[in-house]
Amino acid sequence: MKKLVPSIMAAVSAVAATLLVAAGPAPSAHAAGETYSAPLTTAIGSLTVAAEVRTGYERSKFKHWVDADGDGCSTRFEVLDVESETSVTCSNLAGGRWFSYYDRVSWTDAGRIDIDHMVPLAEAWDSGARSWTAGQREAYANDLGDHRTLVGVTDSVNQAKGDQDVAQWLPTHDKCRYLREWVAVKIRWRLSVNSAEKTALQNLAAGCTNVTITVTRAI
Repeated sequence: MKKLVPSIMAAVSAVAATLLVAAGPAPSAHAAGETYSAPLTTAIGSLTVAAEVRTGYERSKFKHWVDADGDGCSTRFEVLDVESETSVTCSNLAGGRWFSYYDRVSWTDAGRIDIDHMVPLAEAWDSGARSWTAGQREAYANDLGDHRTLVGVTDSVNQAKGDQDVAQWLPTHDKCRYLREWVAVKIRWRLSVNSAEKTALQNLAAGCTNVTITVTRAI
């Protein structure tokens, strides 16, 4: 089981840097690779509020489960490798065990694990990804540079979540962890929130420890 995937992280960083040059300067004072760190409530307060726009969304616009580092294993299998509680490899998952924190269920059948985009692809589109290049959307959909972007969970739970945001859906368990990870991904990819979503984040945070959120910006 790999606990770190430096080669993949380096590949993702290189792709992001190339895309940033091609796309021009980032539309804010923040740059890719910059570290953001703030208490949870401050991090939520920093999120830009904007109306969501679903127009033009197609899941196919986020090419995912690619083999970014060319090792023969797609992003899905890389996540299964990293998140297994037992020693496996991305090319041989036999004997693996995965814990789905959304419902606190463990699985030994990798087929029962979906790789959830913490911030769903449609939600990302609504929140700013519609203006990204195809390459940036691919980098987001396969983001192995931060463990919070992609998480292995029970398939039926992931399907129940669908493309809903925090105002619409929360896991049965570990809601504060889910909140922190949602906020971290929004900050990492400079995605906005709508007003209902921000209110839900603030209300949920009131019942959670105000821990510091630290994240490296991808764009």
